[in-house]
Amino acid sequence: MLSHRTRSVPLMTVPPRISLVTLGVRDVAAATAFYERIGFELSEASVAGEVSFFRTGGAVLALWGADALADDARLPRPTDHTRSSALAINVDSRAEVDAALAAAEQAGARITRPAEATEWGGYNGYFADPDGHAWEVAHNPFWPLDERGLPVLP
Repeated sequence: MLSHRTRSVPLMTVPPRISLVTLGVRDVAAATAFYERIGFELSEASVAGEVSFFRTGGAVLALWGADALADDARLPRPTDHTRSSALAINVDSRAEVDAALAAAEQAGARITRPAEATEWGGYNGYFADPDGHAWEVAHNPFWPLDERGLPVLP
């Protein structure tokens, strides 16, 4: 038996990118309507009521039934406890943070933390979509945004 040190086949690494983010939701149609109300563009690749795909400035956002996602990933089916992850949208200014949070709330989101100055010199707040997924809206003056609106890390 060969050890990993004598293996002649090079090990592949995981590409450092995010291509798609899939949110498990209770009701695909209702979740789709929410994301359309906050301005996300629905792709024709979507299957009404089953799975929705949205174009973003970066990775594709997908909405799929929470139970179907859990079954596909062979994970326990979800409960209604707090999720332990957050998605983030970086914007160019404090005013844009406030405007984005207001638009999300008007579309049906729940503001979980109003925008405020951060200890690291930025400004951010959070909203939860109708399924409880946390979204941060942030202005980080140390991370300029590129032409696609994505942060340029130092």
